Formats: sequence, C-alpha cells, structure tokens
Amino acid sequence: MLKRYGFWGLVRVLVSLLYTKIYFKNARLIRLPFDIRNRRFIEIGKSFTSGIGCRLEAHQMDASKSSKVLIIGEHVQVNDYIHIAAGEKVQIGNHVLIASKVFITDINHGLYQGEQVDSPLVPPNDRQLSTNPVFIEDNVWLGENVCVMPGTTIGFGSIIGASSVVTKSIPAHCIAVGNPARVIKVFNMEKQRWDAVVK
Repeated sequence: MLKRYGFWGLVRVLVSLLYTKIYFKNARLIRLPFDIRNRRFIEIGKSFTSGIGCRLEAHQMDASKSSKVLIIGEHVQVNDYIHIAAGEKVQIGNHVLIASKVFITDINHGLYQGEQVDSPLVPPNDRQLSTNPVFIEDNVWLGENVCVMPGTTIGFGSIIGASSVVTKSIPAHCIAVGNPARVIKVFNMEKQRWDAVVK
C-alpha cells in the first residue's frame, strides 16, 4: 500500500478507515472529507466505498415521516466529489459503480410543468421544492460527470456515458449517452454482445 499511496496518502487512507469503522461499520471505506447531512434519513448498505469529497444529503419533505429518503444498496462504489440529494426517494441498487463528479437528485427548486408553475420573477431559493423519485437499479455504471435528474429510472445493468444528463428513464441492459441521454446500444442476450440502436 505504501508504494501505491505514498506515506501521506497511506496516512490519509488509515485515518479514513478508522473513521469508517467508527461511524459506518457496514461500509468498506469512506475517504475523508465526507459530508453527510441528515444521516437519520439515509441508509448505506454493506461494503460501501467512497472517494474523497463526497456529499450525501437527505431533506425529508414530509415532516411527519421518519423514513429513509436516500437508500444505497450493497457493494456500491462511488468515486470523488459525487453529490446525491434526496427529498422523497433516491434509491441506488446493489453493485452500482459511480465515477467522479456525478450529481443525482430527486429535488427541484420549483415546478415547471402543469397548471401551477413557478414564475421566473421569483428568486430560485424562494420557490417551493418539488420532488420526483429516482431509481438506479442493480449493476448500473454511471460515467464521469453524469447528472441524473428527478423522475428517472436507470434499468438493471445499464451504462450511462461520461457527461450525460439523464432526463428520462433508461431501460435495462442499455448504453446511453448525451444531453439528454439517449440509448445507443442494447445488450443482445442471445448473441451476448452490445448491438447498436439503428435510428
């Protein structure tokens, strides 16, 4: 480990490991600094691993409830500087891999569809928060700088390419890229290969 991290890097890892074992016994390793807000509304599954500078925040929108709004499954690995914000439900499945600088949220400042919408004349911080659940199923891989927006589901085993913005749900066994993210490949179970989607 000394060759891999260097002396001070190894010290940082050991401090992070000590922090993990004291505060998150089920986790594998949470690298510091690590920012967690309203932990009582967050559930972290066993063998969770994080990079540095991660921020997990839960804003239970229904004051009468004490249920978890951010649920992270087992064997999830997130890399540096990810930000996950949950107000109603962000649920991440098992064996999910999340690259660095990824943003996932089910919260929006204001309403922008339907009959009662927020006006641009109202400052964004004064607009009422709205939520729409996000579900990331098992075996998903999110690339660098991905944004996953409210009201979306990413299906089992799918891959979201770097810098993509997920604004609509992505089916299982797909590769999706772009802004907004669109499916470009689907895994062919019979032939065991990724087939391009022909438009």
